[in-house]
Amino acid sequence: MPTLLIIHHTPSPTCQELFEAVVSGATAPEIEGVRVVRRAALAATASDVLAADGYLLGTPANLGYMSGALKHFFDQIYYPCLDDTRGRPFGYWVHGGNDVTGAVRSIETVTTGLGWRRAAEPVTVTGAPGRADTEACWELGAVLGAGLAG
Repeated sequence: MPTLLIIHHTPSPTCQELFEAVVSGATAPEIEGVRVVRRAALAATASDVLAADGYLLGTPANLGYMSGALKHFFDQIYYPCLDDTRGRPFGYWVHGGNDVTGAVRSIETVTTGLGWRRAAEPVTVTGAPGRADTEACWELGAVLGAGLAG
């Protein structure tokens, strides 16, 4: 059974709301035959990444960059996963107070280095999320989940 690994850093109610929307989409009843595993960025390991077939990443934008927790995740898994995860699909969402450009750039840089294949457009949210933002996160989860379902 294919596995979708959701790696997230959710330090605020807003980040938690977006994360829950992603999980809801990835676990929609219409998507069968995909195991969804959720890991906090500080707890996710190279073994988790190697055991998964696709990835969803979620982070706040902090000081013009991805969160330190997501950066720590990438630092831990980069070399152990570099050769074995090339070509695997991924997607991501980022929340920021007013700008997410640096966080998006940093995620794109690392995932390009890993050779991961972006399977959906990123969801970027600034300020308080509206209904369209949570729907976009639901859709992101659903797209990645359905893509692994076949």
